[in-house]
Amino acid sequence: MSATVTPREYRVDPSRLASGTWCHSRDRQIGEGDISASYSADKIGMEGKVRKPFAWQNALWVCTGMQSYGDFRAAEAYRLVPERFFSGEPTTYNEVACLPDAERFKPEGFYHGMRVRSGKHEFILVGPSVKFLPKEDSETIEQADLFDAL
Repeated sequence: MSATVTPREYRVDPSRLASGTWCHSRDRQIGEGDISASYSADKIGMEGKVRKPFAWQNALWVCTGMQSYGDFRAAEAYRLVPERFFSGEPTTYNEVACLPDAERFKPEGFYHGMRVRSGKHEFILVGPSVKFLPKEDSETIEQADLFDAL
């Protein structure tokens, strides 16, 4: 049995995690953050595709889960890597979903090693998954604070 991997946590601007609101007149989501908008667990399972990924630390990422904790949201995400840079054996959602429970869950996370399509390109989701949490108030630098120091 493999040891569990503790997911890394990154703090981001809360607007990146915002769910937004549905605008009936425009027939689309308004004010949705790029991390939330990349949520793709449904598309991975049904189509083997992902929505538009978001950028973080010079890499592309896709959200696979959102959690709400009181008045803030958190996201779970996996890195997208071109298949030629993945050293493991790629798989698909359907292949993993059909495995017995004991074999389905890997230390790197459920989606690790899955082949997906983004636009016209093939990628592999690489774990372990990462949690994105909103920055706390003390982590946010206000514009006015920059000028008060002068």
